[in-house]
Parts: sequence; structure tokens; C-alpha cells
Amino acid sequence: MPLPTTSLTRARRAGTRLLAATALLLAVVGGAAAAPAAQAGDLSSLSLAGVTGTGLHNTYNDSAEYTYLANALDTGTSLVELDTWANVLNGKWDVSHGDPLASENNCVQAGSYADIYTGDRNQNLDSCLDDIHYWLLDHPTSHPIMIKIEMKNGFDDTTGQNPTEFDSYVKAHLGSVLYTPADLLTKSDGTMYANLDEAAQANNWATYGSLEGKAIVEIIPGTFEQAVDASSTWVDQVYAQHLIDLYNSGEIADAAVFPSVLNAQTGDPRLRYSNTALRPWFVVFDQDAGSFVSDGDTEWYNTNHYLAVVTDAYDVTPALSASAPSLADAEARVAELAADGASYVSTDWYNSPDDGVLSEVLPRG
Repeated sequence: MPLPTTSLTRARRAGTRLLAATALLLAVVGGAAAAPAAQAGDLSSLSLAGVTGTGLHNTYNDSAEYTYLANALDTGTSLVELDTWANVLNGKWDVSHGDPLASENNCVQAGSYADIYTGDRNQNLDSCLDDIHYWLLDHPTSHPIMIKIEMKNGFDDTTGQNPTEFDSYVKAHLGSVLYTPADLLTKSDGTMYANLDEAAQANNWATYGSLEGKAIVEIIPGTFEQAVDASSTWVDQVYAQHLIDLYNSGEIADAAVFPSVLNAQTGDPRLRYSNTALRPWFVVFDQDAGSFVSDGDTEWYNTNHYLAVVTDAYDVTPALSASAPSLADAEARVAELAADGASYVSTDWYNSPDDGVLSEVLPRG
């Protein structure tokens, strides 16, 4: 895959940034009567890879701002993040930032939409997924939601918490709202592309409009497994091999999530994988926003219709407040990252008025 020329990339960025800046200026001058630069309805015919949404970092861990995970979903966010631990004592998937043996979060046990704003919090991953599932069923025209899962200590075969079990677990709790690797792979005539890379480059993603009320899940290697385990055992590589095995056995429909390349870099970051067979099974990439903007080849992600999730949106020169920028600054930063080819812009902007940016979606690139 040839990379676009630097001059073409810069020209595209400059043009998109100028349009975004002009739209923002008109909105400020025109006041409440001015329409936003883009609304989700305007984007319905674009593929999922053609849109940029805004999201919330460590959404589960912010019970001070969002009593329940459902409250965070009510902001209109396009991305939520969950951190999960494979509990070695009981084989459960805990959700917490730093405790590997217990859950600490704003998820509740729910049997219907009516339950997701009440009850005891600090539940396991299944409850977090149930909360999202019930919320989406009650909001069938909502933005499609990216669920970013950092798998803190990875998979654990000793407890049976392997990719096969995880697929079944995720599907059981997200059900009909889940968009899967098989959905991307399947052509309109029912045949399949040879791998996810071919499907993405053909822009076979579903349209944004058809994904209303749906969820897509990416998994990234966790901080703990990165610190103690060889990279060949991290969830990105293990799950990519799992996808290959499922595809070769005719069982790719069982796959539930997309593995992500963490800390994406200039050029094709999949070249880091010495097992070349794994590379075409990665079409989602994840990295810090500051590094993403300084990378001269970000248009490569957009040109090839890969999904690019960028974190710490404040940390791009000039840096913004990590938690409370002005709404105008927050909107301008999201527009800048959309112009740079980000698919999802992850933030910690929970406070009014900057949380007004959380429902924003823009054309990508």
C-alpha cells in the first residue's frame, strides 16, 4: 500500500482545517441560529470509516461525573472506554482501573432499560455491556458507539478466559447491537474478503446511518501485560491469530471484537509484527493525539479506510485544559483531529460547557 505524498496530505489537511475553522467562526458570530458544521444525519451515507466521533476516556471510572454508565451515554458520546481484568481467583472479567481482583466502576446489574440508572455499582464487565446494550435498544437512532476495552492483564488460559470465551461473553451481552469482523468481511453478494485489510481498503464498512443504535468493540493490550509479558502474548497478537483460525475454519461469524494496534506510528505500524500473517487482520489503530498529529502520514489511515482512535485530545500543541477547556476550544480541537484523519477522539472533557462537544460528529479527513 503506497503512502500518500506529503504535499497531498498537507493540502488535504489545510483545506479541511480551513473549512472547520470557518464553520466554527460562523457558528460563534451567528449565535444560536447558526447550524453546526455537521450533524449525524448529514453523514448517514458515509461509511463508518468516513466519520469522526468524540468520546470519553475511562468512562467507567468517572462516577463523580457520571453516577451511572448510562449517564455518560446520555451525553451522546461516540466512544466509551472500559478497563477489564481477567480475575485469576474466580475467572470473572472485573472492571476497574487498578484492582485486579475486584470491580470498581459505575456499571449496574440490569435486566432492562429501566434498571440502568439505579442499583449497586461496581459490577463486572457483563453488566457494563448489558447497560450499553439496553441503552442502545432504547436509543435506536443514536450514534454507533465504539467500546474500547483495555485488557489490563490480557487473556488467561488457566481460568478459561481465552479469545473463544471472550467472543461468547461479548456476544451474549451485546447481542443484536454488535457490529463484528464478519460484518466487515462480508461482501454484498455474501462472499467474503480474504482478510480484514482487504475489506477495509475496499471500504466495506457499513454506512454510518445503518449503524445507528449499534456498537463496535476494539481491544488493546493492557498496561499490566505490557509490563510483565512478552509482546507475542499480548491480546492484539493473540486475538489476531484467533481471527485467522476462525476464518480458516469457516467460523469467523463467532468473532466479536477487533484487535487494535496500540501506539500507532509513522508508516504502517503493523510492520512491527514479525508474524506477517497477522498484519492484514488489523484495521483499527490506537495512539496518543499528540503523537498522531506530529505523524506526517496520518492521512494514510483515512485513505485506506482504517479506524484511528486517538487519546488525550487536549495534549496537542497548543495544549488545552485536560478537563475543562472552553467549548469553542474543544470543538476546534475535535475538528483539527478529524482533519488529521482520526476516527474517534477520546477526551476527559466531562464538565460543562466543554462536555457539549461529546455528541459532535464530523466528516473525517
